[in-house]
Amino acid sequence: MHEYLRAVGFSEIKDKEQLNLLLQMTEDGYQSERTSGNRGGSDFSERKKEFAPGMGIMLCGEYDEKENYHRNYYFPYFQGKQEKLYDSVTVERHAEKESYAGVCDDLSLGVSIIFYVQNAADLLNEKRLNQLSNCTVILKFTGLSISGKVLLPVVKGMTEEENTDAVLQRTKLIQAARDGDEEAIENLTLEDMDTYSMISRRIANEDVFSIVSTYFMPYGVECDHYSILGEILECRQVENSLTEEKIYVLTVESHDLVFEVCINQKDLLGEPQVGRRFKGVIWLQGEMVFQP
Repeated sequence: MHEYLRAVGFSEIKDKEQLNLLLQMTEDGYQSERTSGNRGGSDFSERKKEFAPGMGIMLCGEYDEKENYHRNYYFPYFQGKQEKLYDSVTVERHAEKESYAGVCDDLSLGVSIIFYVQNAADLLNEKRLNQLSNCTVILKFTGLSISGKVLLPVVKGMTEEENTDAVLQRTKLIQAARDGDEEAIENLTLEDMDTYSMISRRIANEDVFSIVSTYFMPYGVECDHYSILGEILECRQVENSLTEEKIYVLTVESHDLVFEVCINQKDLLGEPQVGRRFKGVIWLQGEMVFQP
């Protein structure tokens, strides 16, 4: 049973019988389907059923020679609206099934982001046509969470314009450092030392979350899981049409990366509001939009 089913409103599924009924309902009543050829020559299929706006269950399977559908695996999905352009995205197939992990470098974060590819059928079509390397890739990141808290905001030391300039300057330094610029490497090292000194000085009298306003870092041993802290830019509540469970959809900004997070109302501690902060663990998904 998938751990993140509860994030899209299925917290009461406790056994395989209930799960099979849900999956059969999705297979029989799917709302959209995408197909593509896979490595074995079969027709790979993604069947999707929405149970709340932008979220639901995705079934992945194959058609045999007699056009009979065989379900291989499933996962809960959440499609976001926040887009970001990336010049280079590496995609690798998982060993055990026809699913993919994507990797991209985000200079605003200063790290590589690893995510679960939502639209494998679109990816297979691009690879089959040998167009992937020639495409500009737009990514729509989303996070599914089963544990989160709402924190109060912190007083910002810089205006929004000053913060944007600082992020842009750091991004340029990181890019220069990757290209081998020794001065940029030295500047980044001195900046990190100043930050460490400031935190060491303030942590004696302040709570850590009044000093650290945002973070985005890997969590656990699974590459596409992250622990995040970010400001809530938008907040809305939706309802699962089958279970009637309430789900929060939060637009979060973490280290200049803006994306949407969905979390069951039962799993969120606190009342989310614009300006407050979300702290939690997410399973990062990404929809790849290929441009010619």
